[in-house]
Amino acid sequence: MTHPVCPLSAIPPGEAYRWAVEPPVAIFHTEDGQVFAIDDTCTHQDASLADGWLEGCEVECPLHASKFDLRTGRVDAPPAKRPVRTHAVEVVDGVVHVTLSTEAPNLPPGPAVADSALTDGAK
Repeated sequence: MTHPVCPLSAIPPGEAYRWAVEPPVAIFHTEDGQVFAIDDTCTHQDASLADGWLEGCEVECPLHASKFDLRTGRVDAPPAKRPVRTHAVEVVDGVVHVTLSTEAPNLPPGPAVADSALTDGAK
């Protein structure tokens, strides 16, 4: 299903918009006018990619500098190892429309995973 999200004018070139769905989606408007949508949460740790640095078709996570390709979701620089989901984007009459991916998201490890790893290592 395609969702109208916001006017393209709400996302200046070189900036991002955080769409509050579950899980959140980051919509990027590149300097050359392209628009991409990816899951907003870094797959390494819980950081918003919309708050990251956009360069060309790549976003750098503000927490540990992992880089993701906006076109494919692929990891271009560690420490992240898993890609982010990408979503189809279309701009119609100046409005950004996003079709959410049906693939399962690659979410970062949660506190329960981190806590169990700590207790397992203490044995």
